[in-house]
Amino acid sequence: MGKHYKKTLTACYLGFITQAITANFAPLLFLKFHYDYAIPLGKIALISTVFFLTQLIVDVLCAKFVDRIGYRKSIVASELFSALGLIGLAFLPEKLSDPFTGILLSAVVYAVGSGLIEVLCSPIVEACPFDRKEAVMSLLHSFYCWGTVGVVLLSTAFFAVFGIDRWKWLACLWALVPLYNIYNFSTCPIEHLVEDGNGMGIGSLFRVPVFWAAIVLMVCAGASELAMAQWASAYAESAIGLSKTAGDLAGPCLFAIAMGISRVIYGKYGGKLDLMVFMLCSAGLCLACYLMASLSASPVVGLIGCILCGFSVGILWPGTISISSRQLPRGGTAMFALLAMAGDLGGAFGPFLVGNVTQMANDNLQKGLLAGAVFPLVLIFTLLLWKFLSKDRQHA
Repeated sequence: MGKHYKKTLTACYLGFITQAITANFAPLLFLKFHYDYAIPLGKIALISTVFFLTQLIVDVLCAKFVDRIGYRKSIVASELFSALGLIGLAFLPEKLSDPFTGILLSAVVYAVGSGLIEVLCSPIVEACPFDRKEAVMSLLHSFYCWGTVGVVLLSTAFFAVFGIDRWKWLACLWALVPLYNIYNFSTCPIEHLVEDGNGMGIGSLFRVPVFWAAIVLMVCAGASELAMAQWASAYAESAIGLSKTAGDLAGPCLFAIAMGISRVIYGKYGGKLDLMVFMLCSAGLCLACYLMASLSASPVVGLIGCILCGFSVGILWPGTISISSRQLPRGGTAMFALLAMAGDLGGAFGPFLVGNVTQMANDNLQKGLLAGAVFPLVLIFTLLLWKFLSKDRQHA
Protein backbone atom coordinates (compact mmCIF):
# COMPACT_ATOMS: atom_id res chain seq x y z
CA MET A 1 0.00 0.00 0.00
CA GLY A 2 2.99 2.32 0.28
CA LYS A 3 1.84 4.06 3.43
CA HIS A 4 1.46 2.27 6.77
CA TYR A 5 -2.32 2.33 6.98
CA LYS A 6 -2.31 -0.51 9.49
CA LYS A 7 -0.92 2.00 11.98
CA THR A 8 -3.91 4.24 11.20
CA LEU A 9 -6.23 1.32 11.84
CA THR A 10 -4.51 0.52 15.17
CA ALA A 11 -4.82 4.16 16.24
CA CYS A 12 -8.57 4.10 15.45
CA TYR A 13 -8.97 0.80 17.33
CA LEU A 14 -7.42 2.45 20.39
CA GLY A 15 -9.61 5.49 19.75
CA PHE A 16 -12.75 3.41 20.17
CA ILE A 17 -11.27 1.75 23.26
CA THR A 18 -10.66 5.27 24.62
CA GLN A 19 -14.31 6.12 23.95
CA ALA A 20 -15.37 2.99 25.84
CA ILE A 21 -13.22 4.04 28.82
CA THR A 22 -14.72 7.54 28.95
CA ALA A 23 -18.30 6.24 28.62
CA ASN A 24 -18.10 3.35 31.09
CA PHE A 25 -15.55 4.12 33.82
CA ALA A 26 -17.37 6.84 35.79
CA PRO A 27 -20.69 4.90 36.00
CA LEU A 28 -18.82 2.17 37.93
CA LEU A 29 -18.13 4.81 40.59
CA PHE A 30 -21.58 6.41 40.89
CA LEU A 31 -22.34 4.88 44.31
CA LYS A 32 -18.80 5.70 45.48
CA PHE A 33 -19.37 9.36 44.54
CA HIS A 34 -22.74 9.25 46.30
CA TYR A 35 -21.32 8.01 49.62
CA ASP A 36 -17.92 9.76 49.64
CA TYR A 37 -19.04 13.20 48.49
CA ALA A 38 -22.67 13.10 49.75
CA ILE A 39 -24.00 13.77 46.24
CA PRO A 40 -27.72 12.89 45.83
CA LEU A 41 -28.41 10.11 43.33
CA GLY A 42 -30.59 12.49 41.31
CA LYS A 43 -27.55 14.70 40.70
CA ILE A 44 -25.35 11.66 40.04
CA ALA A 45 -27.68 10.72 37.14
CA LEU A 46 -26.85 14.11 35.58
CA ILE A 47 -23.27 12.94 34.92
CA SER A 48 -24.37 10.56 32.14
CA THR A 49 -26.86 13.11 30.79
CA VAL A 50 -24.18 15.83 30.57
CA PHE A 51 -21.76 13.34 28.96
CA PHE A 52 -24.18 12.48 26.14
CA LEU A 53 -25.36 16.09 25.68
CA THR A 54 -21.75 17.23 25.32
CA GLN A 55 -21.16 14.50 22.73
CA LEU A 56 -24.24 15.70 20.82
CA ILE A 57 -22.98 19.30 20.78
CA VAL A 58 -19.55 18.12 19.59
CA ASP A 59 -21.19 16.06 16.81
CA VAL A 60 -23.00 19.16 15.52
CA LEU A 61 -19.92 21.39 15.75
CA CYS A 62 -17.81 18.80 13.93
CA ALA A 63 -20.15 18.99 10.94
CA LYS A 64 -19.25 22.68 10.61
CA PHE A 65 -15.63 23.03 11.72
CA VAL A 66 -13.57 19.81 11.51
CA ASP A 67 -12.77 20.19 7.80
CA ARG A 68 -11.39 23.68 8.52
CA ILE A 69 -9.31 22.55 11.50
CA GLY A 70 -8.07 19.35 9.86
CA TYR A 71 -8.48 15.67 10.73
CA ARG A 72 -5.09 15.20 12.38
CA LYS A 73 -5.34 18.16 14.74
CA SER A 74 -8.91 17.23 15.66
CA ILE A 75 -8.24 13.54 16.34
CA VAL A 76 -5.09 14.31 18.37
CA ALA A 77 -7.19 16.78 20.37
CA SER A 78 -9.75 14.01 20.97
CA GLU A 79 -7.16 11.87 22.74
CA LEU A 80 -5.81 14.86 24.70
CA PHE A 81 -9.29 15.85 25.94
CA SER A 82 -10.04 12.23 26.88
CA ALA A 83 -6.83 11.94 28.91
CA LEU A 84 -7.25 15.33 30.60
CA GLY A 85 -10.84 14.49 31.57
CA LEU A 86 -9.86 11.17 33.15
CA ILE A 87 -6.96 12.76 35.04
CA GLY A 88 -9.27 15.61 36.09
CA LEU A 89 -11.70 13.04 37.49
CA ALA A 90 -8.95 11.89 39.84
CA PHE A 91 -8.03 15.36 41.12
CA LEU A 92 -10.75 17.99 40.55
CA PRO A 93 -13.36 16.66 43.03
CA GLU A 94 -10.84 17.19 45.86
CA LYS A 95 -9.43 20.46 44.52
CA LEU A 96 -12.73 22.30 44.01
CA SER A 97 -15.00 23.39 46.86
CA ASP A 98 -17.88 21.41 45.33
CA PRO A 99 -16.81 17.83 44.37
CA PHE A 100 -19.81 17.42 42.05
CA THR A 101 -18.65 20.41 39.98
CA GLY A 102 -15.24 18.76 39.64
CA ILE A 103 -16.79 15.47 38.47
CA LEU A 104 -19.12 17.24 36.02
CA LEU A 105 -16.31 19.40 34.61
CA SER A 106 -14.15 16.30 34.07
CA ALA A 107 -17.06 14.53 32.35
CA VAL A 108 -17.52 17.47 29.97
CA VAL A 109 -13.81 17.46 29.06
CA TYR A 110 -13.59 13.74 28.30
CA ALA A 111 -16.99 13.84 26.56
CA VAL A 112 -15.49 16.37 24.08
CA GLY A 113 -12.77 13.80 23.38
CA SER A 114 -15.31 10.99 23.06
CA GLY A 115 -17.48 13.01 20.67
CA LEU A 116 -14.51 13.80 18.41
CA ILE A 117 -13.50 10.12 18.36
CA GLU A 118 -17.03 9.08 17.45
CA VAL A 119 -17.18 11.47 14.50
CA LEU A 120 -13.63 11.13 13.17
CA CYS A 121 -12.48 7.50 13.47
CA SER A 122 -15.05 6.18 10.98
CA PRO A 123 -14.23 8.63 8.13
CA ILE A 124 -10.48 8.25 8.78
CA VAL A 125 -10.79 4.48 8.26
CA GLU A 126 -13.25 4.92 5.36
CA ALA A 127 -10.67 7.13 3.59
CA CYS A 128 -7.92 4.47 3.85
CA PRO A 129 -7.45 2.24 0.76
CA PHE A 130 -8.56 -1.00 2.45
CA ASP A 131 -10.32 -3.82 0.64
CA ARG A 132 -13.77 -4.82 1.96
CA LYS A 133 -14.41 -1.45 3.64
CA GLU A 134 -17.73 -2.55 5.18
CA ALA A 135 -16.05 -5.48 6.95
CA VAL A 136 -13.21 -3.23 8.17
CA MET A 137 -15.77 -0.73 9.51
CA SER A 138 -17.63 -3.46 11.40
CA LEU A 139 -14.40 -4.75 12.94
CA LEU A 140 -13.41 -1.18 13.90
CA HIS A 141 -16.65 -0.65 15.81
CA SER A 142 -16.20 -3.97 17.64
CA PHE A 143 -13.36 -2.36 19.58
CA TYR A 144 -15.86 -0.18 21.44
CA CYS A 145 -17.48 -3.42 22.64
CA TRP A 146 -14.16 -5.00 23.68
CA GLY A 147 -13.19 -1.73 25.37
CA THR A 148 -16.45 -1.76 27.34
CA VAL A 149 -15.88 -5.35 28.47
CA GLY A 150 -12.27 -4.54 29.37
CA VAL A 151 -13.21 -1.47 31.41
CA VAL A 152 -15.83 -3.39 33.43
CA LEU A 153 -13.72 -6.53 34.00
CA LEU A 154 -10.35 -4.86 34.63
CA SER A 155 -11.83 -2.15 36.84
CA THR A 156 -13.75 -4.76 38.85
CA ALA A 157 -10.54 -6.79 39.23
CA PHE A 158 -8.58 -3.66 40.27
CA PHE A 159 -11.16 -2.80 42.92
CA ALA A 160 -11.12 -6.38 44.22
CA VAL A 161 -7.31 -6.41 44.56
CA PHE A 162 -6.51 -2.84 45.63
CA GLY A 163 -9.87 -1.62 46.97
CA ILE A 164 -12.30 0.83 45.43
CA ASP A 165 -10.79 3.65 47.54
CA ARG A 166 -7.84 3.66 45.10
CA TRP A 167 -10.09 4.47 42.12
CA LYS A 168 -8.15 7.69 41.45
CA TRP A 169 -5.05 5.66 40.60
CA LEU A 170 -7.11 3.65 38.14
CA ALA A 171 -8.48 6.81 36.50
CA CYS A 172 -4.88 7.90 35.83
CA LEU A 173 -3.95 4.43 34.55
CA TRP A 174 -6.86 4.48 32.09
CA ALA A 175 -5.67 7.93 30.93
CA LEU A 176 -2.46 6.30 29.66
CA VAL A 177 -4.39 4.75 26.75
CA PRO A 178 -5.35 8.06 25.07
CA LEU A 179 -1.98 9.60 26.02
CA TYR A 180 -0.18 6.81 24.16
CA ASN A 181 -2.58 7.12 21.23
CA ILE A 182 -1.67 10.80 20.76
CA TYR A 183 1.64 9.52 19.34
CA ASN A 184 -0.15 7.07 17.02
CA PHE A 185 -2.45 9.71 15.55
CA SER A 186 0.41 12.20 15.27
CA THR A 187 2.50 9.86 13.11
CA CYS A 188 0.08 7.63 11.15
CA PRO A 189 -1.05 8.44 7.58
CA ILE A 190 -4.43 10.20 7.47
CA GLU A 191 -6.34 10.73 4.23
CA HIS A 192 -9.47 12.76 3.51
CA LEU A 193 -12.69 11.24 2.18
CA VAL A 194 -13.20 14.03 -0.34
CA GLU A 195 -10.96 16.82 -1.60
CA ASP A 196 -11.21 20.16 0.18
CA GLY A 197 -14.37 21.98 -0.80
CA ASN A 198 -15.90 18.99 -2.61
CA GLY A 199 -17.78 17.48 0.33
CA MET A 200 -21.54 17.89 0.62
CA GLY A 201 -22.70 20.55 3.06
CA ILE A 202 -25.38 20.09 5.71
CA GLY A 203 -28.04 21.70 3.52
CA SER A 204 -27.17 19.49 0.53
CA LEU A 205 -27.35 16.34 2.65
CA PHE A 206 -30.80 17.18 4.01
CA ARG A 207 -32.11 17.59 0.46
CA VAL A 208 -31.36 13.91 -0.27
CA PRO A 209 -34.22 11.56 0.81
CA VAL A 210 -31.88 8.63 1.41
CA PHE A 211 -29.97 10.70 3.98
CA TRP A 212 -33.17 11.19 5.99
CA ALA A 213 -33.58 7.42 5.95
CA ALA A 214 -29.99 7.12 7.23
CA ILE A 215 -30.80 9.52 10.09
CA VAL A 216 -33.84 7.42 11.09
CA LEU A 217 -31.71 4.24 10.92
CA MET A 218 -29.08 5.77 13.21
CA VAL A 219 -31.64 7.06 15.72
CA CYS A 220 -33.25 3.60 15.89
CA ALA A 221 -29.88 1.80 15.97
CA GLY A 222 -28.71 3.95 18.92
CA ALA A 223 -32.06 3.58 20.71
CA SER A 224 -32.26 -0.20 20.15
CA GLU A 225 -28.73 -0.65 21.48
CA LEU A 226 -28.73 1.68 24.48
CA ALA A 227 -32.29 1.03 25.66
CA MET A 228 -31.46 -2.64 26.19
CA ALA A 229 -27.80 -2.17 27.23
CA GLN A 230 -28.59 0.36 29.98
CA TRP A 231 -31.50 -1.65 31.40
CA ALA A 232 -29.90 -5.11 31.07
CA SER A 233 -28.29 -4.90 34.52
CA ALA A 234 -31.57 -3.83 36.17
CA TYR A 235 -33.34 -6.67 34.35
CA ALA A 236 -30.81 -9.21 35.62
CA GLU A 237 -31.17 -7.86 39.17
CA SER A 238 -34.97 -7.50 39.30
CA ALA A 239 -36.06 -10.51 37.23
CA ILE A 240 -33.46 -13.06 38.37
CA GLY A 241 -32.46 -11.57 41.72
CA LEU A 242 -28.75 -11.18 40.99
CA SER A 243 -26.49 -8.85 43.00
CA LYS A 244 -25.38 -5.52 41.49
CA THR A 245 -21.92 -6.90 40.54
CA ALA A 246 -23.35 -10.12 39.10
CA GLY A 247 -26.04 -8.09 37.32
CA ASP A 248 -23.41 -5.88 35.66
CA LEU A 249 -21.48 -8.96 34.50
CA ALA A 250 -24.55 -10.94 33.37
CA GLY A 251 -26.25 -7.94 31.76
CA PRO A 252 -24.19 -5.14 30.13
CA CYS A 253 -20.96 -7.17 29.99
CA LEU A 254 -22.44 -10.17 28.15
CA PHE A 255 -24.46 -7.74 26.00
CA ALA A 256 -21.22 -6.01 24.93
CA ILE A 257 -19.49 -9.36 24.26
CA ALA A 258 -22.40 -10.49 22.06
CA MET A 259 -22.32 -7.16 20.20
CA GLY A 260 -18.57 -7.44 19.67
CA ILE A 261 -18.90 -11.01 18.34
CA SER A 262 -21.49 -9.85 15.79
CA ARG A 263 -19.15 -7.12 14.52
CA VAL A 264 -16.15 -9.47 14.37
CA ILE A 265 -18.17 -12.06 12.42
CA TYR A 266 -19.12 -9.46 9.81
CA GLY A 267 -15.54 -8.13 9.87
CA LYS A 268 -14.24 -11.62 9.06
CA TYR A 269 -16.91 -12.91 6.68
CA GLY A 270 -18.38 -9.66 5.39
CA GLY A 271 -17.08 -10.29 1.88
CA LYS A 272 -19.39 -13.30 1.59
CA LEU A 273 -22.46 -11.61 3.11
CA ASP A 274 -24.90 -9.04 1.72
CA LEU A 275 -24.82 -6.13 4.18
CA MET A 276 -28.46 -5.11 3.64
CA VAL A 277 -29.68 -8.68 4.17
CA PHE A 278 -27.49 -9.00 7.27
CA MET A 279 -28.90 -5.74 8.66
CA LEU A 280 -32.50 -6.77 7.93
CA CYS A 281 -31.99 -10.14 9.65
CA SER A 282 -30.32 -8.38 12.58
CA ALA A 283 -33.21 -5.92 12.92
CA GLY A 284 -35.66 -8.84 12.87
CA LEU A 285 -33.66 -10.65 15.54
CA CYS A 286 -33.53 -7.43 17.59
CA LEU A 287 -37.33 -7.19 17.51
CA ALA A 288 -37.58 -10.85 18.59
CA CYS A 289 -35.15 -10.19 21.47
CA TYR A 290 -37.21 -7.24 22.73
CA LEU A 291 -40.32 -9.42 22.61
CA MET A 292 -38.50 -12.23 24.47
CA ALA A 293 -37.41 -9.85 27.22
CA SER A 294 -40.79 -8.13 27.50
CA LEU A 295 -43.31 -10.93 27.02
CA SER A 296 -41.64 -14.11 28.33
CA ALA A 297 -42.87 -15.45 31.66
CA SER A 298 -39.42 -17.02 32.21
CA PRO A 299 -36.78 -14.62 33.63
CA VAL A 300 -34.00 -16.80 32.15
CA VAL A 301 -35.53 -16.59 28.64
CA GLY A 302 -35.91 -12.83 29.13
CA LEU A 303 -32.25 -12.46 30.12
CA ILE A 304 -31.20 -14.53 27.08
CA GLY A 305 -33.23 -12.05 25.00
CA CYS A 306 -31.35 -9.14 26.61
CA ILE A 307 -27.94 -10.70 25.89
CA LEU A 308 -28.82 -11.89 22.38
CA CYS A 309 -30.01 -8.35 21.63
CA GLY A 310 -26.34 -7.32 21.83
CA PHE A 311 -25.59 -9.63 18.91
CA SER A 312 -28.58 -8.33 16.95
CA VAL A 313 -27.66 -4.62 17.24
CA GLY A 314 -23.96 -5.13 16.52
CA ILE A 315 -24.07 -4.42 12.79
CA LEU A 316 -26.76 -1.71 12.81
CA TRP A 317 -24.60 1.34 13.68
CA PRO A 318 -21.47 0.54 11.57
CA GLY A 319 -23.69 -0.94 8.83
CA THR A 320 -25.66 2.30 8.51
CA ILE A 321 -22.39 4.23 8.22
CA SER A 322 -21.20 1.87 5.47
CA ILE A 323 -24.38 1.95 3.37
CA SER A 324 -24.52 5.74 3.75
CA SER A 325 -20.92 6.06 2.53
CA ARG A 326 -21.79 3.85 -0.44
CA GLN A 327 -24.87 5.92 -1.38
CA LEU A 328 -23.36 9.33 -0.57
CA PRO A 329 -19.63 9.11 -1.43
CA ARG A 330 -19.31 12.92 -1.22
CA GLY A 331 -21.04 13.06 2.19
CA GLY A 332 -17.73 13.89 3.87
CA THR A 333 -17.28 14.89 7.49
CA ALA A 334 -20.70 16.54 7.72
CA MET A 335 -22.42 13.23 6.95
CA PHE A 336 -20.43 11.28 9.56
CA ALA A 337 -20.99 14.00 12.18
CA LEU A 338 -24.75 14.14 11.60
CA LEU A 339 -25.05 10.35 11.63
CA ALA A 340 -23.15 10.25 14.94
CA MET A 341 -25.47 12.94 16.29
CA ALA A 342 -28.51 10.88 15.25
CA GLY A 343 -27.07 7.78 16.93
CA ASP A 344 -26.46 9.73 20.12
CA LEU A 345 -30.01 11.14 20.02
CA GLY A 346 -31.33 7.60 19.82
CA GLY A 347 -28.97 6.52 22.59
CA ALA A 348 -30.38 9.24 24.83
CA PHE A 349 -34.05 8.79 23.90
CA GLY A 350 -34.22 4.96 23.95
CA PRO A 351 -33.37 4.44 27.65
CA PHE A 352 -35.50 7.52 28.53
CA LEU A 353 -38.58 5.99 26.86
CA VAL A 354 -38.06 2.56 28.48
CA GLY A 355 -37.50 4.15 31.90
CA ASN A 356 -40.56 6.38 31.73
CA VAL A 357 -42.91 3.63 30.50
CA THR A 358 -41.53 1.37 33.24
CA GLN A 359 -42.29 4.04 35.85
CA MET A 360 -45.82 4.61 34.52
CA ALA A 361 -46.42 0.84 34.59
CA ASN A 362 -45.68 0.65 38.34
CA ASP A 363 -41.99 -0.19 37.81
CA ASN A 364 -42.78 -3.05 35.42
CA LEU A 365 -39.58 -3.19 33.35
CA GLN A 366 -41.05 -5.72 30.92
CA LYS A 367 -43.69 -3.18 29.83
CA GLY A 368 -40.95 -0.59 29.39
CA LEU A 369 -38.98 -2.96 27.15
CA LEU A 370 -42.14 -3.74 25.17
CA ALA A 371 -42.38 -0.02 24.37
CA GLY A 372 -38.71 -0.17 23.30
CA ALA A 373 -39.66 -2.76 20.64
CA VAL A 374 -40.85 0.17 18.50
CA PHE A 375 -37.22 0.98 17.59
CA PRO A 376 -36.29 -2.31 15.84
CA LEU A 377 -39.76 -2.30 14.22
CA VAL A 378 -39.12 1.14 12.67
CA LEU A 379 -35.64 -0.09 11.69
CA ILE A 380 -37.10 -2.92 9.63
CA PHE A 381 -39.49 -0.62 7.74
CA THR A 382 -36.74 1.99 7.16
CA LEU A 383 -34.32 -0.62 5.77
CA LEU A 384 -37.02 -1.76 3.33
CA LEU A 385 -37.62 1.90 2.40
CA TRP A 386 -33.85 2.34 1.96
CA LYS A 387 -33.78 -0.39 -0.71
CA PHE A 388 -36.50 1.47 -2.62
CA LEU A 389 -34.84 4.90 -2.24
CA SER A 390 -31.37 3.63 -3.19
CA LYS A 391 -32.76 2.01 -6.36
CA ASP A 392 -34.52 5.27 -7.19
CA ARG A 393 -31.23 7.15 -6.64
CA GLN A 394 -29.35 4.76 -8.96
CA HIS A 395 -31.88 5.37 -11.75
CA ALA A 396 -31.80 9.16 -11.24
